[in-house]
Amino acid sequence: MRVDGEETHVVVLRTQGAPERRRLRGRRGRTVDPEPPPEPVPTGSVTVIQTPAVPLAEARAWVSDAGEEALEAALAVVNRVLHAQRVASADPYVREVSRDGALVVRLGYGSGDQVADGRWDEAVEVPLSRERGRTRRAAALRPQERLAALLGGRDTPLACEDLVLRARADLDAGRLREAALQVRVALEAALAELGGAAGRAPDMPDRLADLRERRGAIGDAANQALTGPLTAEATTAVRETAERLEAALRARSAAGLE
Repeated sequence: MRVDGEETHVVVLRTQGAPERRRLRGRRGRTVDPEPPPEPVPTGSVTVIQTPAVPLAEARAWVSDAGEEALEAALAVVNRVLHAQRVASADPYVREVSRDGALVVRLGYGSGDQVADGRWDEAVEVPLSRERGRTRRAAALRPQERLAALLGGRDTPLACEDLVLRARADLDAGRLREAALQVRVALEAALAELGGAAGRAPDMPDRLADLRERRGAIGDAANQALTGPLTAEATTAVRETAERLEAALRARSAAGLE
C-alpha cells in the first residue's frame, strides 16, 4: 500500500480453517439429516507488514512497548484496504472491521517470509481493553432494551441514527469529505426526528437548539467536501457536530422508552 507515493505497508489476507464450499449452480439441493453437524466456519487472517524493514533491535523495542495504539494503526490500514475493495468491486456489503470483531490480535516481528506467512520471531498478544467492560449495568442493558423494542414494534429506528453511524465510520477512517456530507444529512434528519424526544429527555430542546446553530458551519463544510479537502476549521465543525449528534442520540436512548 502506498501513501503519497511512498510504500508504507504490505497487507496479506488469508482464509483458513474450512474446506472450500463449491457453488451449487444448476444442481438440486441434497437431502440433509434432521440434526446435521455444525458446518466448518472459515477463519480469515490479516497480516499488516510495515515497510521499509527496521533493524532487529528497533523491532524488539517496538514489540516490548506495542499496545492498543499500534493495533489501532494496523486496523486503520486494514480498513483502508477494505474500503478500497468496496469501491473497486461496487459491493456495498464489503464491511470494515473493528477490534471487538477479532478472535485474537498479535503484534510481532520476523523475517519477510515469516511475516508474510503469518509467523514471527517474537510476538505479544494484545488483550481486550479493560475500559470497554467498565459500564454501569443500566447502561449496558440499554442496547438490549432498545433491540427488544425495535423487534417488538414498540419503537422504530430513526434515519439519523444510521446516518450518524456512517459518519462516525468515515471520521474514524479519516474520510473527512465523506464524513462532512454524511453529517450534513444526519444533522437535518436529527432536527426533524428528535423533536418528539423532548418528553423522554428533558434536555433535548437545548441539544436541538445547539444543533440548529451548527447548520451553517456544517453546510459550509459539506460544500467544501464537494470540491476538495476540508479546512482545519471545517474539519473541527464536522467532528464536533458528529459528537453532539451522538450525544443527543445517547440521551434519547438513556431516557428509555417510557
